[in-house]
Amino acid sequence: MLTEMPIRKIIHIDMDAFYASVEQLDHPELRGKPLAVGGSEKRGVVAAASYEARKFGVRSAMSGAMARKLCPELIFVRTNFDRYREVSKQIRKIFYEYTDLVEPLSLDEAYLDVTENKKGNPSATMIAEEIRKRIKEVTGLNASAGISINKFVAKIASDINKPNGQKTLGPEEVEPFLETLDVKKFYGVGKVTKEKMYRLGIFTGRDLKGKSLEFLEEHFGKSGSFYYNVVRGIHKSKVKPTRTQKSLAAEHTFSENISSEIFMLERLEEIAVEVENRLKSKRLAGKTVTLKIKYRDFTIQTRSKTLANFINSKEGIMEVVKELLFQERMKESVRLLGISISHLNNGTPKKMEVATESIDVQLKLEF
Repeated sequence: MLTEMPIRKIIHIDMDAFYASVEQLDHPELRGKPLAVGGSEKRGVVAAASYEARKFGVRSAMSGAMARKLCPELIFVRTNFDRYREVSKQIRKIFYEYTDLVEPLSLDEAYLDVTENKKGNPSATMIAEEIRKRIKEVTGLNASAGISINKFVAKIASDINKPNGQKTLGPEEVEPFLETLDVKKFYGVGKVTKEKMYRLGIFTGRDLKGKSLEFLEEHFGKSGSFYYNVVRGIHKSKVKPTRTQKSLAAEHTFSENISSEIFMLERLEEIAVEVENRLKSKRLAGKTVTLKIKYRDFTIQTRSKTLANFINSKEGIMEVVKELLFQERMKESVRLLGISISHLNNGTPKKMEVATESIDVQLKLEF
């Protein structure tokens, strides 16, 4: 079935414990120690954990209190996104030495289409090795890579030999590999979907491949066709070098819960300034303002309003935020507030396409 599709050479680069690694790079006294970026033992959530901390079960998105419980020796440091963006720019500059078809997913990972590349190198495996070496030379950080025929498989492959490793899955290896994989490791299968698949007797790619398209669509709706295709190595999404940002947000978790709207307004003013700065740095404005409220019991409420005109100033944002804040009474005290702006004025530009030809003899394709 793969022979019916153009074969592309896709690399997924994923930095190893990026935020934590940057902190350990900048602060030698933290090297080799269990480290959590963001959060604290009292409040907030972990944004990233060093590999030393991961050995204890500490993970991103975990509460600081739970992280401390798992690792009593854990060191918490504050996030420094200006520094992370600075290093990310250095890494992306390296990517563009090899191809213009770069699709950033976040500060620490990206897809690269190297089917045709600036180095004229037919081996995506060798290109990935070069890129990882260049990243180490320029930034001092380690990166892992996955190399395969599409974005879906490349992303899965990049996790196989982490940290500081890479994995290539050539055309003939994709389907056999996916058949042996636990479905929970399929990119896009979250906790809820995993449990549903398990209940249906779908534990591995082989089990998934054995289900008909009709069965999968019946149980998973529109996602059914996605699962049907990807387990057969089919994923047609191209590397999109001009990903359009859909929203921009900032939020703060408070050291102590607050219940007064007056205090909330003060905090929201600070958040609005941060949002304004980010919008203006990217020359963006938006029409929809969303207020995010996380209560003491961790329940989350959002309130939104869409305007007729674009805004990007703190004053314009706060005018809407005040209206949303007083829209209804608070259920209880608040531990987090956030503001996001969406419906941005960055209409999707025409995407670059890479011309590829269908290759019938897969085994002769150099990867």
